[in-house]
Amino acid sequence: MDNRNKILYAGLFIVGLIAPAVVYPIFLMKALCFALFASAFNLLLGFTGLLSFGHAMFLGTAGYITGHTVKVMGFPTELGILAGVLASTVLGYLVGSLAIRRQGIYFAMITLAFSQMLYFIYLQAPFTGGEDGLQGIPRQTFLGIVNLEDDTAMYYFTYGVVVLGFWLIYRTIHSPFGQVLKAIRENEPRALSLGYDVDKYKLLAFVISCALSGLAGSTKALVFKFETLTDVHWAMSGEVVLMTLLGGLGTILGPTVGAFIVITLQNQLSHLEGWVTVITGVIFVICVLAFRRGVVGEIAALLKKA
Repeated sequence: MDNRNKILYAGLFIVGLIAPAVVYPIFLMKALCFALFASAFNLLLGFTGLLSFGHAMFLGTAGYITGHTVKVMGFPTELGILAGVLASTVLGYLVGSLAIRRQGIYFAMITLAFSQMLYFIYLQAPFTGGEDGLQGIPRQTFLGIVNLEDDTAMYYFTYGVVVLGFWLIYRTIHSPFGQVLKAIRENEPRALSLGYDVDKYKLLAFVISCALSGLAGSTKALVFKFETLTDVHWAMSGEVVLMTLLGGLGTILGPTVGAFIVITLQNQLSHLEGWVTVITGVIFVICVLAFRRGVVGEIAALLKKA
């Protein structure tokens, strides 16, 4: 990492620390959770070249498992999150083991099919609360000391989780493993000819992405104290694609920027109800036509020319 990037990340870290003094903490926590979700998805699509249309199932599954274990089984916050992440990791391994046998649109359709299957399972399962959702999830405490019922304390907990997740993604991308993923994205037959077990690398990337998506889902369930079918619906899988493309596919900060843009639009335009989706769609079309590399991608390109 060069000095310019170090200064940028240090500045963003400081902004994150002081943000609750200026912006409503619940809004920030929602945006941060989706930023982690989008960054995890970007690891799969932007750096491995695998388009999943069912990534919402990992977000929602972790949320349900964390909510159930904390509320019903009495797990502490840390174990509840761990249970949610473990569930999404195992689910990711099972789905990925089948999906990576196909490529392109077939891979995407397999993930979408599994996502829809889980949606209808969660609709009928007793522990999810069906259409009413899983309500009243307690935040409890962190390490038995910090009371997470306080929004400010919960924000810094969420911020720490997201920073940890972002660091894991950054380290993965800039490791030898990450370089192999980029090689697979650019030219899979070439990577295969060099002796790499392509399927194994793709499966591991898929599982890591699912685990981090689960981390976002578990944290989000605690932030809002409930989990609903919205998080496992196919529309959520489309939303994370929108965030990633809008911010900049294959960039480090792009998905985070895209998540904040989409969540801000949804928040500011909420009074328009159904028109929010239409307006977001129009903005997305304009950005794709005018800024094909996304917001961060275009800014990075301009800085290189300067």
